[in-house]
Amino acid sequence: MSTKVITGRVRMSFLNWFAPRKNELNGKDEFSAELLIPKSDTATINALKAAMKEAIVGKFGEKIPPNLRNPMKDGDTATKADGSPLADYYKGHVFLRVKSTEKPGVIGADGAELRDASHFVSGDYGRASIVAFAYDQAVNKGVSFYLQNLMFSDKGEAFGGGKASASDDFGVKSSAATDFSSNFN
Repeated sequence: MSTKVITGRVRMSFLNWFAPRKNELNGKDEFSAELLIPKSDTATINALKAAMKEAIVGKFGEKIPPNLRNPMKDGDTATKADGSPLADYYKGHVFLRVKSTEKPGVIGADGAELRDASHFVSGDYGRASIVAFAYDQAVNKGVSFYLQNLMFSDKGEAFGGGKASASDDFGVKSSAATDFSSNFN
């Protein structure tokens, strides 16, 4: 048996819900997201810990193997693979990666299904429905989370500053229609 966790409001990073991407490590096409959970959201953090414990005991019994991989990372102390610091928006959060080979259901705050990838992107806020599972592979043992569903709640600032508008890039201060008609009057 696995415990489903419905998160509180989290920030989405590396959000990939619309079309699968190939996971270079296992070769599978996957949907995924990294959930940035505010440390102040103790209800979600405690629910995640309880789900992880249930998955571990369900897989390994009371004799828990040492050095299990923990999917929850501390945004204040974790670093990138090369040892460099994470972006500032990780501070004050715990984070974890969730994934699935099946497309998650994705709805907006109004409950309507989202059908356009641009309506829910990295940097936006939402909630996630996830399930913990323990694994025992030849080289490692641990816990991970399976992504089931996502709900968009509100827009956030795009990570990396986002894309500039064409008007900003080219210094256009008025619309093309106005510029065109003013040249012929």
